[in-house]
Amino acid sequence: MDTISAETMAGQRLMVGFDGTFFNDDLKWLVGTLRVGGLILFSRNLEEPDQIRQLCQDCQSYARQCGLPSLFIAIDQEGGQVARLKPPFTQFPGNPAMRDIEDAIRFARVTARELKDMGINMDMAPVLDVAPENTDSIMAQRAFGSDPQWVTALGTTVIDHLQRRGVMAVAKHFPGIGRTVLDSHLALPDLDADMAALTNVDLVPFAAAIVNNVAGIMLSHIRYTAIDPMWPASLSPSVTTDLLRVQMGYRGVVMTDDLDMGAIKPGYDIDTAIERILLSDVDIALICHKGPDIEAAWEKIRRSTTEDADLNDKGARSFRRILELKKSYLSGSWMQRYGLSAA
Repeated sequence: MDTISAETMAGQRLMVGFDGTFFNDDLKWLVGTLRVGGLILFSRNLEEPDQIRQLCQDCQSYARQCGLPSLFIAIDQEGGQVARLKPPFTQFPGNPAMRDIEDAIRFARVTARELKDMGINMDMAPVLDVAPENTDSIMAQRAFGSDPQWVTALGTTVIDHLQRRGVMAVAKHFPGIGRTVLDSHLALPDLDADMAALTNVDLVPFAAAIVNNVAGIMLSHIRYTAIDPMWPASLSPSVTTDLLRVQMGYRGVVMTDDLDMGAIKPGYDIDTAIERILLSDVDIALICHKGPDIEAAWEKIRRSTTEDADLNDKGARSFRRILELKKSYLSGSWMQRYGLSAA
């Protein structure tokens, strides 16, 4: 770890969005100068298969040229309401329409094949939120359903069949936003459910995802007053360190939801958000739009982990978790894990 620069360690803890459909000077700066660990693709980056494939190849080639680890290249491809890839890619009706385990298997198999063919190695899926019946849940059109056991069964199936085909799954939105009716894209919701309700319902699919070695877990931008009455989950040590890592035993990569969302902006400036993330054992900050916050986040991570011994230790652990995940999935090790061959 001593030979890794603070600049590289800071960059690897960022996953960022960008503008454009081809490798450009902005991407050269993000990858080569800020040394970001991951990119996330949106509709603004996607035109047709050959263009997407070339974009991903060029980004990975430049990372290698710079002597950096392979990039996480992520996308939100849940099916239904949230699917960035449009035809000719396979279109699925979405999680609420899944009738049985076979539907989940087919979704994951087809999606993994299409993502891998493009060079996309991470899917921000599955949604593991439990949306209660008879409520105006913000996740009603994206969740598998209202029964935590059903959500668990379908969610873990998607995780297994994405990951056995080399696509990292990211379970979201921990510790569960199915009970909320206010959209965190617009403002910061409070959730007043007690810990017994969360444990018996909302946390059940995430506990199973941990047992099934999910590659990543995404934190919500919801304030869970029974856990931490001050900070949203994405900025709370009580949620990530105490609940997710200590109580639930998760040792994998944890990331925030998009820090550009209304639940975070304008209530928390980027320095405050990153400071809280660093305190919370969160590995990756997700910033989905081009702008000054990306460089400001990088500088805050670099400076804080250099000047504070405790944050330096936490940062080293995060860096190791990120590199271990990249080694597992971007070097072919996942094939041995699942007993697969290169053919």
